[in-house]
Amino acid sequence: MSAPKIKSIVESFITPYLDDHGFQLVDVEYVKEGSNWFLRIYVDKEGGIDIDDCGRISEFVSAKLDELDPIEGAYFLEVSSPGAERPLKKPEDVAKAVGKHVFVTTYEPIDGAKEFEGRLDSFDGSVVRIAVGRRKHAIPYDKVASARLAIVF
Repeated sequence: MSAPKIKSIVESFITPYLDDHGFQLVDVEYVKEGSNWFLRIYVDKEGGIDIDDCGRISEFVSAKLDELDPIEGAYFLEVSSPGAERPLKKPEDVAKAVGKHVFVTTYEPIDGAKEFEGRLDSFDGSVVRIAVGRRKHAIPYDKVASARLAIVF
């Protein structure tokens, strides 16, 4: 089965479980690294998640995967927090990040650049506005290739 199909299957059964338990699904990855396959599930909640949360979610996912058996062959299951530089995958994630420091890449140059790191001033669902130093950039959301929180040093 293809990686996108596996990702879709996992998202379909884990999202209701996470919603019922106060968690948010950040991302699911099914990737090959070297000779090994990894199923990575990134989860968060208000106030952050801890090792016990990851353990409970991992047990649920493992049991469900045993039941559904969508993955052929061996793989490693990892459940974790998205970390301090969490990806902003959905419009809701971007909206929650307003006022925070972000790193955004675009599919094509906007104002002569394809990478922007600065404060996310606003997001109205169609335009991401970022202040980089004294310059302000308006980036159409459909031109955003990736976005994540960024740590300021």
